[in-house]
Amino acid sequence: MADNLERPERLQVMLNEEEFAALDTWRFDKRMPSRAAAVRELLRRGLAAEGFLHANIGTRSGDFGLLNGEQEARKTKPSDA
Repeated sequence: MADNLERPERLQVMLNEEEFAALDTWRFDKRMPSRAAAVRELLRRGLAAEGFLHANIGTRSGDFGLLNGEQEARKTKPSDA
């Protein structure tokens, strides 16, 4: 259980007033113990909804970009010239 409580990475997130209020409302509705716990749970749910819970080690942010998909689509489609 102690391993689950170790969180060596820190992430700072800036929210506007509406986002902050929505986070607190959700947190209290779900009886989350802290804002940090609520953010972690929402992040976990969002990632799970997208079909994955973590990226493979060594994965670059560019691997998730839209440009790669567009470039590949252009290579396979004939030009409209």
